[in-house]
Amino acid sequence: MISTRQLHYFVEIAEAGSFSAAAERVCVAQSALSRQIKELEGKLDTALFERTARQPRLTAAGQAFLPRARALLGDLDKASRLASEIGQGLRGSLRLSHSSTVPLTGALLTRLSNYLQDNPGVSMEIAQASSEAQLEDLAEGRLELGLLRLPVLRQHEGLSVQPLFEEPLLLAVAADHPLAGEPRVHLAQLRDEAFISIPHRQRGGLSYLSAELCMREGFFPRAARVVSRKTTQLQLIQAGFGVALLPQCMRDIAPAGLRWVALADEGCVSSVALAYRRDAGPLVQQVLAHLQG
Repeated sequence: MISTRQLHYFVEIAEAGSFSAAAERVCVAQSALSRQIKELEGKLDTALFERTARQPRLTAAGQAFLPRARALLGDLDKASRLASEIGQGLRGSLRLSHSSTVPLTGALLTRLSNYLQDNPGVSMEIAQASSEAQLEDLAEGRLELGLLRLPVLRQHEGLSVQPLFEEPLLLAVAADHPLAGEPRVHLAQLRDEAFISIPHRQRGGLSYLSAELCMREGFFPRAARVVSRKTTQLQLIQAGFGVALLPQCMRDIAPAGLRWVALADEGCVSSVALAYRRDAGPLVQQVLAHLQG
């Protein structure tokens, strides 16, 4: 079988114009280089060079073989670089999902954009799913990285959930709501309010956290006539169906008709977390490092 070394030596001799010059370029003894070319010609059963007193000349077979030898070496170099880049996490495709209350805005969007600019060989498919659905997709191999709201209720073997950042919770109300003009409110003042986001017994996330905070003040949030756990809750609040405790980042995607009121109680913060498989490859590890900054 023809070796890449023999192809490389053949191309070097053709380009250098002599065996001695080629030997210097590849840092081998001229005798070793000549031996490799003789073996190559033996495998091809034809001469590639005419040995003359001055310098070797390519035979017709050598002239035909040269561009193909260059192409083979070029393809091998591309394949090597591709494998190396994939192995180092510099190339590939990644599936990322985020919950509806983790919009890709602000610093989070900036970090993702910077990562993609720095890694032109990486492509990303982005979808939206609940926190619990993301964990299931990660466990089943349908997803590489998740951005979710804590807390999560179900634990999955082999997954890691790492907090990324915290942000304050705010009360979101319609513009004509009685609390819209207040500088801040206490959770206890919301006892009789209708909440458009009520927790599901098998799901964690923001609605679960909101209920926990309300129960800390001695009441469970009363459900509005229309409820939602998705970004449609912003439109429901604007239409006056009820109120919700929402993270500060939701202001970036909220309609202009909403009003945001600070909460006076301590501990009214929400955490965004990164979820991934513990056996994640270098591509995921590279993204994690960039997002964690």
